[in-house]
Amino acid sequence: MGAGADEDRCEAPAVSGRWTVGVLTVSDRCAAGHAEDTSGRWLAQRAVALPGTVVVAACLPDEPQQVAAWLRAVADAGQAALVLCTGGTGLHARDRTPEAVLGVGEYAVPGFGEAMRAAGLRHTPHAILSRQVAVVRRQTLILALPGARRAVEESLDAVWMALPHALEMVAGLPAASLPAAHERGRPDP
Repeated sequence: MGAGADEDRCEAPAVSGRWTVGVLTVSDRCAAGHAEDTSGRWLAQRAVALPGTVVVAACLPDEPQQVAAWLRAVADAGQAALVLCTGGTGLHARDRTPEAVLGVGEYAVPGFGEAMRAAGLRHTPHAILSRQVAVVRRQTLILALPGARRAVEESLDAVWMALPHALEMVAGLPAASLPAAHERGRPDP
């Protein structure tokens, strides 16, 4: 690290051992009450193992402006360290979740989308049609996952081991840059 690098770091927030998580389902049918939100419910249950606590959740129609406004509000208020979005990542005309997510991000984290698609390709050639993305806004990591429950599970599993370290880095925790932090989360050989 160069001189002055420590001075440029953000103040690290206190972390109580559980990450705050937001879950956003983007679906016209779910928002209208015509379909059950199985993917959003599964994400909320899975977040507990992070360890995380779901502090905010919503179901919105496929309207990019509404999605972006919700994401900005959650991130800017510091409500959630991680936001998991499900739905709207396909090729249908109304699937615009990636555009909404990218529009609110300060910077993209392309490795998440790459890993999720690669994992999906092990199950179906159609995985290349999904447009998973990840961005950071302030101290919130936002992931856009597919809408189908099985695809959500495969996608989140693909990035699960990297999430704790990513959240530490986004939060600006000093230990995130230590070599031991890079070793944590690695599966045993």
